[in-house]
Amino acid sequence: MINYLPFALPDIGEEEISEVVDSMRSGWLTTGPKTKQFEEDFATFVGDGVDAIAVNSATSGLHLALEAIGIGNDDEVIVPVYTFTATAEVVRYLGAEPVFVDIDPETFNIDPIKIEASITPKTKAIIPVHFAGCSCDMEEIINIARKHSIKVIEDAAHALPTTSNGKLIGSLQSDVTVFSFYATKTITTGEGGMIVTRNPEIARRCRVMRLHGISRDAFDRYTSTKPSWHYEVIAPGFKYNMTDLAASLGIHQLKKVQMFQEKRESMAKRYNEAFCNLPVKLPSKARSGDLHAWHLYVIRLADSVNVTRDRFIELVAERGIGCSVHFIPLHLHPYWKNRYRLEPEDFPLAYTAYQQAVSLPIYTRMSNEDQEKVIDAVREILS
Repeated sequence: MINYLPFALPDIGEEEISEVVDSMRSGWLTTGPKTKQFEEDFATFVGDGVDAIAVNSATSGLHLALEAIGIGNDDEVIVPVYTFTATAEVVRYLGAEPVFVDIDPETFNIDPIKIEASITPKTKAIIPVHFAGCSCDMEEIINIARKHSIKVIEDAAHALPTTSNGKLIGSLQSDVTVFSFYATKTITTGEGGMIVTRNPEIARRCRVMRLHGISRDAFDRYTSTKPSWHYEVIAPGFKYNMTDLAASLGIHQLKKVQMFQEKRESMAKRYNEAFCNLPVKLPSKARSGDLHAWHLYVIRLADSVNVTRDRFIELVAERGIGCSVHFIPLHLHPYWKNRYRLEPEDFPLAYTAYQQAVSLPIYTRMSNEDQEKVIDAVREILS
């Protein structure tokens, strides 16, 4: 289609391209000096004495985090039902069971009241997801976790640079936070993620397990000036390391994260002003004083709208614009539905939100003209 506006595009500059080329010319392509630099830069950005461990995806990071805190067979981990399947599938990797919880209909984030009602003697962890880049009520979630002596692993795939009570997600008192750098995220390494923790034992375990359970990183072994061929496998680990090619992107993307957030914030404000009189529910805003990452801009169609959500997306596509739906709740997918014998009505708030939700394009490569095209299409269809 001519002049088609896709749902999302990465924002890559000459700095990132030059850094990747530099890595290619250096001869060091896999985990090496660029990955180490990206980890150090990220830890400095988050602050508060955290350790940062780069991995090849946020899914890998969540898996490593759960493994590091000791999740195993028959343990239970509480997750929101309104999320991408990765949040729950990593629980199953370890033989544990995800326990789904419904959402706060205003924010689409996990409802803390429902978290506490779902805790059993088998509950070992909670994975809150900061939907669209708007923080969960982390103060309440951490209080609940401490009360019941369970761990908190934040799925921050949408949440860079989100803040909660004035502090960056990742610098809070949760046990682990995992960020995503997938191609559509607020910063990207193509594929990739970052584990952030203040716990040195968790950090040490994640570093070992991300590369086959080997006691030393390949970078350390191959750059020593002394013979260093010897290593020990101390656990059956995984192949989850980030490459220097990916980290080369991340080094410069991280430098732009505040600029990217400001652009997304401006775009969200423009959408809000354009749609305020239409039959839609606008996205939840961040609490006063906090930052919303605006990874997604999700509207909900009102019951009075005379087109279905699916037809609305088709009509927008006919006007040359890509939209999406975030998310299809997990209890509607065959695997989760059948394994736990779930029905749509078991999580009514998530189910209703899903039936109404439309994600509109919001990314930093969009021009004002691009956004006006989206605005015009939505207004035309809904009015």
